[in-house]
Amino acid sequence: MTSLRIAVVGGGAAGFFGAIAAAEADPTATVTIYEKGRQVLQKVRISGGGRCNVTHACFDHKKLAAHYPRGNAWIRPLLTRFDAIDTVDWFEERGVPLKTEADGRMFPTTDSSETIIDCLLDTARRLGIQVRTSSGIERLEPQADGTYLMHLFGGEQVTADRVLVATGGYPQAPSYGWMPEQAEPLMLPVPSLFTFNTPGNPLLSLAGVSVSNAMVQVVGTKLTQKGPLLITHWGFSGPAVLRLSAWAARELADRDYRFNLRINWVPERNEDQMKFEFNELRQYNPRRQVTTQNPFGLPARLWEALCADAGVADGVRWADFPGKTQNRLIERLGNSQFAVQGKSTFKDEFVTCGGISLGAIDPETLESLAHPGLFFAGEVLDVDGITGGFNFQNAWTTGFVAGQSLVKHETIA
Repeated sequence: MTSLRIAVVGGGAAGFFGAIAAAEADPTATVTIYEKGRQVLQKVRISGGGRCNVTHACFDHKKLAAHYPRGNAWIRPLLTRFDAIDTVDWFEERGVPLKTEADGRMFPTTDSSETIIDCLLDTARRLGIQVRTSSGIERLEPQADGTYLMHLFGGEQVTADRVLVATGGYPQAPSYGWMPEQAEPLMLPVPSLFTFNTPGNPLLSLAGVSVSNAMVQVVGTKLTQKGPLLITHWGFSGPAVLRLSAWAARELADRDYRFNLRINWVPERNEDQMKFEFNELRQYNPRRQVTTQNPFGLPARLWEALCADAGVADGVRWADFPGKTQNRLIERLGNSQFAVQGKSTFKDEFVTCGGISLGAIDPETLESLAHPGLFFAGEVLDVDGITGGFNFQNAWTTGFVAGQSLVKHETIA
């Protein structure tokens, strides 16, 4: 009996996990990974500042699925087959223990992404999986006998019985053109997880200053997030901004990344509470200067900048703090607004919103409804998570399910 020929297109996290799952499910199969670039697992290498944020310590399927702006309801049933606990166990069983940080992100205890890369490469090597780099696919053609003919750049042709596409997200729709057309139109790709550029922002001189909890909102919408915020040389970043960029990815793309951003620097206090605390300072610290007495725990440089923007005079004491100036300061604290004019990719961790429509594939096997024997996994699908390890968990989950389906399920004839 001829062994099953499996081609995995894409040498990233989902591709390797899919290839490994297939090889473990059918040791007789011939599994080959085709990677367009010169190196595999590049996104794993740079993730988390070179530490690799493998997953998130969220072990409730419903709560975990809620971290995916696109695909949350779709991925939830798949998590019953391979979730964050399974991810931890999978790496632990292969000699790579993970640790949990205060914010829930999970990393290898070595704090090195090379540990994860070595684990995946060693496992693939042990299973006899072939890895071919500099091997991009120019065209993938379904054949009448149910196989697939892959046209590689350079003229080589390869035939496979089953194909798993795990290329990651593409930034533009034409990049998906090498694949056979699917049952449903492509969900047009747009960026997710990006930072906001605010040229002319008076706070740019405070680059590096962070706030532990701020509320950010796209003005005129209900799109809001709370969390740590970082002032950068070009605008704003940090988890709150990245989460907002993910949930608002399509709307911000429609606006060509030009919109007004509202920041509430003290979301735990309303206007009346701020007025009360100011009155307390007037009563108990009348001789202290407003610009040096920060009642809300904000970084000193940020407090001084907000005071200056509100027109607080240098040296003014709380006893002499004018009511109108106080109102302007309250406005700056709770409703600072900045004109966003463009975005920047968060480090090198590009994430795409959009891709292969989830309606185009079997939700249990991840097989194409239009082309039996063709499967998808990872970010090439219209699934993306917020920052914090969720996109890697999508790669592990869909890679595992698709990989097993490649050899365990009959194709949908």
